[in-house]
Amino acid sequence: MLTIERQDRLRVLTLDEALAMVDERGGKMLVNAKTGRAAVQRRARSVTDDDGGVRPRARLVWPLSDTVVPAEMLPTSHWEPAERAAFADAWNAELAELPQYDRSTMHMVSGLLLPIWKRLPDESTRVYRLQTDAGERVIGRKVSPAWVASVTNDDGPPQFSGADAHAMLLAGDVSLHLTEGQSLRRVRAMNDWRIELAGFNDLGVERLKAMGLISEIVSWKLKLYVPTGAVGADVLGRLLERFPVERIAGRKAA
Repeated sequence: MLTIERQDRLRVLTLDEALAMVDERGGKMLVNAKTGRAAVQRRARSVTDDDGGVRPRARLVWPLSDTVVPAEMLPTSHWEPAERAAFADAWNAELAELPQYDRSTMHMVSGLLLPIWKRLPDESTRVYRLQTDAGERVIGRKVSPAWVASVTNDDGPPQFSGADAHAMLLAGDVSLHLTEGQSLRRVRAMNDWRIELAGFNDLGVERLKAMGLISEIVSWKLKLYVPTGAVGADVLGRLLERFPVERIAGRKAA
C-alpha cells in the first residue's frame, strides 16, 4: 500500500472568463465589502421549502469554486454590486494569492496483485503507471481513502476529517454509514451532484439544520443536503463529530 503526494496545476477562472459570464450570460459583478473578494452572481434553480413555498436561489462563482445560496440572503450580506474596475481589481488580487498547484494524496496498491485481485475494491480496475520525483517507477491500482481506511484501521471505526469525507462522497465511490442509522451518499438532485443525509430522525431536523445542513422538499418528502462548495466540508466536519462514521460501503453503481 503506497501513499503518494501529488500536485496538480490549479484550474482557475480567469478574469476574462468571469467577465464573459457577465457580458454574455447575464451575470452580476459583486465585491464583498468585508473580505474584498469578488464573485459573479448567476441564477440557480429554485427549491421548495418545508412549508411548500418556492425559494429563489443564486449561484456565486469565485476563481476556484462556486456555491448556491438563498437569494434573500444576498441583500443582507456583505456582497455589493461593483463597477467593472473594482471587480477586476478584486478578482485579480485573489488570483495573485492562489498557489500554482494543488497538493493532494492518492493511494495505490502495488506489487503482486493477481493473488489478491478479488480482495481489491470494485471502484475501478484501471492500472496506473507513474514515476515519482525521485525517479522511482510504480505500477498498481489506485484505491480510495475510504477503502484504505477500511482495511488498515484495526482500532475501531475509521475516522475522517470533514474535507476527506467531502472528497470521498463527491467522488461517488462510497457511502458513509453514521451512528443512529444515518447515512451520507452522493445523489443527483436538481441537475447537480449533491451529498444527501438519509435516515435522520424528524425530531432532530432543527439540530441538523443548525449544523449547516439544507432542507428541501423533493416529491413531497423532506430531504437534507450538505451545502455545495467549500463550506460543505466544514458542515460535514460538524456532522461527523456529532455522528461518527460506523462503516463504509462501496457503491459500484455510483
